[in-house]
Amino acid sequence: MNCSLTDHGLAISFVGTSIASLLFTVGIVGNICVILVVIKTRSLRRHPTNWYLASLAVSDCILLCTATLPSILEYRYSLGDWVMGDNGSCLAAVFLQYLGINVSSLSITAFSVERYVAICHPMKARIICTVSRAKKIIGMVWLFGAIYCAPWLFLTETRSKLLTFTYECSFKLKRHQYNIYYMSDLVIFYMVPLIGTSLLYCLIARALHFSTELNQDNPKANNNTNTNGNHRNYEYISMTEAITSTVALRNAVVKMLAMVVTAFAILWLPYRIFVVYNSFAKTPYTSLWFLTFCRLMVYCNSAINPILYSLMSAKFRIAFYQLFKCWG
Repeated sequence: MNCSLTDHGLAISFVGTSIASLLFTVGIVGNICVILVVIKTRSLRRHPTNWYLASLAVSDCILLCTATLPSILEYRYSLGDWVMGDNGSCLAAVFLQYLGINVSSLSITAFSVERYVAICHPMKARIICTVSRAKKIIGMVWLFGAIYCAPWLFLTETRSKLLTFTYECSFKLKRHQYNIYYMSDLVIFYMVPLIGTSLLYCLIARALHFSTELNQDNPKANNNTNTNGNHRNYEYISMTEAITSTVALRNAVVKMLAMVVTAFAILWLPYRIFVVYNSFAKTPYTSLWFLTFCRLMVYCNSAINPILYSLMSAKFRIAFYQLFKCWG
């Protein structure tokens, strides 16, 4: 069956609008809930890891508002056009998109390093892995991200389309002149974080495996003891159970964070491949379907994290339940 360009345009418009709208709604609600429960729940705000997750949630909200929302309007009203207003909105949107993207990557790297120190170097963790230090690191991450992304305020502009009387948010320079910037983005905010976090989680997994084996190899308490021996035996068993519970909790947290990293790696991969290919290909690949797919994968990455927290963390599930209970 042959489809006209209009048919393809309508199909892309429907798919893009529907899925992007769903991801935007789920992502905004979910990430705002993450921010609120970290701030309001004492058991969550006492741990530095959760502040990094709150930072990640803020960056995801920024990306959803400055990338997903304009895309919804674009798919709905005018495919390929900028429908958000004047030149200032174009500059702000592009800057904030890249800020959200880059801070997300740095936040993931930060909580991975924090977990590595906490598990593999517990003595140092008492000094390094604190909430106050986490907040300082988060501040530096956002400052670095803002400085790094600042050139986008001067590299984009809104151009008018004379034939259709519409606008597009586009590059000031020719596309190949941005290749160095794109490649540095790829290396600094995708490849290095993924390689680094992969190594860290391998070391964390080894440390947790060793802790589990050590706990399992401890001699069982002897039942044939006197009264005092039974008392000491009870204390030993209680201590062993506490250690086992701590190791299990750490395992659960690490699995959840590893899933966040894995989702980031997989969902961002199509877009990264698309950008790299078009940066060097003589004839850029311009399939609207593939571009839509890449966009939706990126938006999905910004929406999926709160779902992962709910599925893999009992503390977050309880905190979300309490939050919704208060709203209800």
